[in-house]
Amino acid sequence: MSKKKIAVLKGGRSLEREISLKSGARVEKALKALGYSVDVIDVDVRMVKRLKEIKPDAAFIAMHGRSGEDGTVQELLDILGIPYTGSNVLPSIRCMDKVLTKHILVADGIPTPRFYAFNRDAFQELGATDTLPIIGEELGYPIVVKPAAQGSALGIRFAHEESELPAALISAFSFDNKVLLEKYIKGKELAVSILGREPRALPIVEVRPKTDFFDFESRYTLGKADYIVPAELSPEVAADIESLSLKVFESLGCSGFGRVDILMDESDGLQVLEINTIPGFTETSLLPMAAQATGIGFNELVEEILLCAMEGQ
Repeated sequence: MSKKKIAVLKGGRSLEREISLKSGARVEKALKALGYSVDVIDVDVRMVKRLKEIKPDAAFIAMHGRSGEDGTVQELLDILGIPYTGSNVLPSIRCMDKVLTKHILVADGIPTPRFYAFNRDAFQELGATDTLPIIGEELGYPIVVKPAAQGSALGIRFAHEESELPAALISAFSFDNKVLLEKYIKGKELAVSILGREPRALPIVEVRPKTDFFDFESRYTLGKADYIVPAELSPEVAADIESLSLKVFESLGCSGFGRVDILMDESDGLQVLEINTIPGFTETSLLPMAAQATGIGFNELVEEILLCAMEGQ
């Protein structure tokens, strides 16, 4: 039996390129160790041509951010008839857009921090600046201001009073055309990874950043955060969090694997922040950490994700 040929897609031009290159390198190493024939593509304008030449049995998408997680590369792979890892086009679109995600969560009765959202035109053409005092009164300070479609905590700012909102908005708009203003909730930061054709929750990871916020540096620098796996929770609370995470995964139509980020606060309870359809595969990434806690090694994790794609998820 000939070895299956897998194309690993990594890199691209998103702001998360460097993380994607690290994820892709680890995935490549795992697939080769598992005996697959691997072709690695650092994604650029030649991607489709390369894929047509390679004719892989499947593509392992290790891209993060724009073009990788937003349905763009998934659409092209669908056209080429190449099976791929992770969620398909529609849930990728839904989950990449934090504002769209939150509207779906609200519609489905899933708890998420209160929010408002604007695109650039609302400020430039419709006078949205005059709503900021109302938003401050409704949400209270601090307010979390974030780009609608960025990962890895890129572009997130905190406005501790109304005078700080304009600068926070300008920062967020430098990353995206749409921004989210969200009620700040201080609580345990929990990550629930979902895996498998029959989705199951892996052990919950609690993240304890050594700074005030789990920012880009904290996420990808060893020693910048502590991770408790499994999180120190009662069995009943853990079951509630896992159930909520699976509901989010289903509500947004995801498949294969993903990670749901949740805050747990004494007064606000469980609050869903977002879902990542292609969480990282680096040494500090939470999905491999959660898998390891349940006895699934990195190579085994990569193969299960790949088989979900090759077997039609």
